[in-house]
Amino acid sequence: MKQKNTIFSALLIAALLSTLTSCLGRFETLNTNPNQVKGDQMDVNNYRTGTKIVSLQSLVVPMQEHQYQFIESLVGCPFAGYMGSTVDTWLTRWETYNPSDDWRAKPFKDVITELYTPYRGILSGTDDEVAIAFANLFRVAVMHRMTDSYGPIPYSNVLTTEKVKVKYDSQEEVYTTMFEELDLAIATLENNRNLSASAWNKYDRVYYGDISKWIKYANSLKLRMAMRISYVRPELAAQKASEAIAGGLILTNADNAYIHPVDNKLALIYNDWSDHRAGADILSYMSGYNDPRLEKMFTKNNPGSEDEASRKYVGLRIGSAISSKADFIENYSNMSVTPSDPVLWMNAAEVNFLLSEYELRLNNDKAKAKEHYEAGVTLSFEERGAAGAKEYLLDTEHTPELYIDPLGKYSGERKMSECKIAWDVTGDEETNLEQIITQKWIAIFPLGNEAWAEYRRTGYPRLLPAPQNLGPDPIDANRHARRLIYPIEEYNENLENLNEAISILNGESAEAKGDQMGTRVWWDVKAYR
Repeated sequence: MKQKNTIFSALLIAALLSTLTSCLGRFETLNTNPNQVKGDQMDVNNYRTGTKIVSLQSLVVPMQEHQYQFIESLVGCPFAGYMGSTVDTWLTRWETYNPSDDWRAKPFKDVITELYTPYRGILSGTDDEVAIAFANLFRVAVMHRMTDSYGPIPYSNVLTTEKVKVKYDSQEEVYTTMFEELDLAIATLENNRNLSASAWNKYDRVYYGDISKWIKYANSLKLRMAMRISYVRPELAAQKASEAIAGGLILTNADNAYIHPVDNKLALIYNDWSDHRAGADILSYMSGYNDPRLEKMFTKNNPGSEDEASRKYVGLRIGSAISSKADFIENYSNMSVTPSDPVLWMNAAEVNFLLSEYELRLNNDKAKAKEHYEAGVTLSFEERGAAGAKEYLLDTEHTPELYIDPLGKYSGERKMSECKIAWDVTGDEETNLEQIITQKWIAIFPLGNEAWAEYRRTGYPRLLPAPQNLGPDPIDANRHARRLIYPIEEYNENLENLNEAISILNGESAEAKGDQMGTRVWWDVKAYR
């Protein structure tokens, strides 16, 4: 009996051990979400790298609503004459030159933080040369906007450390490095021109994996950057522009660079929040020109009025004191945008205007300059779905109209410009340049940071003087802000490197004034007119 019990006990223990072993063997399966993407699947589907590509693309023109508002709606668009704020409780604004500490941090600290996490992740996490080329291309696309806003920025040294204390590069060094990175990215993309779109179409919200179009975008970005430095380094600008042209550009609207978000948050910012309304500057130009694109780009004021004749396209004077948000929303026009609209990065119209300026200033071919100017206008009409481009280009009479403020406080004292539409065949270089930049400014709306950079670089379009300066920096009301000031965090956490950066800024600037909004960045050297 005892022996039988011993045998039975041994068999029972063996059975239990077998069951336990089986359970333990299934433990990972039992405790794993069956819908979870596994590590090997992430690699097979390119998920790890692909999601980082999505993150980088969403920063070129910020897709998160608050980030877009802080960088475009509150900085680039006001300084470009595109959009002004309507919130009566905002007493510290970039457009009145007295931004709060929080506003100062957003275009600098937040962008660097959000860019370099996915960027480093791609560089350290894959040997896919196309993914690395994309990462470098998008870094340039994001950071050229930042250096154009500030001057010296942390660039090359950000890759060697994740610490708060980072050395700055001069803006000239940043541009030199960016051109090198662009050239390498373009070469890699050229080597993979015939790669199937299916390799990246799940994670590419711009061209859906079409490498040939990415090559055109990269070259067009290079052309934009080349013309940006054309006053400070004309020979290098001509060289880089010539290379970009040879490499192939965005020349038709079919190749335009638009990101396609699931939900365009610009509609939330402008339609739902109503924190902004169209600027007096751009609407005075377009209304004066009787521009057919006006109704495609903006809405009329007094949206609730049943008297259609009383409704107009009229903008607010940017930098105005906001007496009542409700009054400003009612009396001024808004930009036209829906949640399903794509968001512009670069279009064929801009590229043709860049080519027009290149031919005018760097290649001394006025006939080609005229050809590209007219192509830029025509492409813009086509892109907006507006008719009448041919007639518009023949207009030798209309000029921007005098701004009349519907609320009666901030009307203009004179017309901003006498710039006409039809190409002036007898005009000098400046006359034609003003035409090119003015039409480019209209065509690239609402790319505020790009338009602001071009305004500073060329002096065009001519904008209304700033109505008030509530900040500590002396700023010429007719020249507006020339750069952004560094955030308080840099003073508190990176002071030694920041002081060196400010010294570099002064050394590069045509008007050395230190970390002020009136200081001109490296490429901003053209004499004021």
